[in-house]
Amino acid sequence: MKESTKASVYVLLACLLWGTTGTAQAFAPKEASPLVIGALRMTIGGTILFASALLREGKFNLTTISKRDVLLASISIAMYQPLFFSGVSRTGVALGTVLAIGSAPIFSGIIETIRGQRPTLQWTIATSISILGCILLFSGEGQITLDIYGGLLSLGAGLSYALYVTASQKLLQQAPRAHVNGLVFFISALILAPILFFYDLTWVASASGLLSVLHLGVFTLAATYTLFAYGLINISASRAVTLTLAEPLTAAVLGMLVLREKLTAMALMGIALIFIGLMLSVRGKQQE
Repeated sequence: MKESTKASVYVLLACLLWGTTGTAQAFAPKEASPLVIGALRMTIGGTILFASALLREGKFNLTTISKRDVLLASISIAMYQPLFFSGVSRTGVALGTVLAIGSAPIFSGIIETIRGQRPTLQWTIATSISILGCILLFSGEGQITLDIYGGLLSLGAGLSYALYVTASQKLLQQAPRAHVNGLVFFISALILAPILFFYDLTWVASASGLLSVLHLGVFTLAATYTLFAYGLINISASRAVTLTLAEPLTAAVLGMLVLREKLTAMALMGIALIFIGLMLSVRGKQQE
């Protein structure tokens, strides 16, 4: 198996785990705020990645790593969750999700173009098909409200994620994967930690609360971003971000099978388009 194909598989595996996030939140107690869940997820996952890096690699060698890129990646991934959830709360699930997840590949392609790594026509076609599928998937869910501020927040989430991927890809060329993930996510956890002081956390002590945050922290962050880092080494940032559109596909399928949610014919068509776009992206040759 070619390295680029293997890398795409790692990213897709990460997306399968990311797609369980919504289902895990659905099983959390009603008192659980999305912002608190995001902060706890980052705290647990970031601590695991940091501790794992120390155990596996020993002390961090910061002489070869760009402090600016570490800070950019940390701030970007920390800002993604509050921007995403705030945007969704103002625009509705449908529009907010489409703007955030659908805009990330576009922003990533723009960033790579600015850096002189112009994405190929195949990437453009694959990404366009997947984004159209994402729009169809969420078109029948929730109430779409035209809120300019909320839309800007969602677009900010997409830009934040694209910036994180771009910065992380540069860092992975400078230091071991474990060190990059450990530093970035531990700093991100410190950035989000103040949120925890303003909310009631007693729900975490319940069985459903504890299982939810552990799943989110261990499996949908520590495990996923380890897989994602493996993939980023051998494929372009724009292609990696396009592959993350598998996340809403996974979430939709789990919602149908586990949460008994009903999907419209248009949503099913959207799932098919996302799948087609992802397959084209995996098979397509990118300018790495």
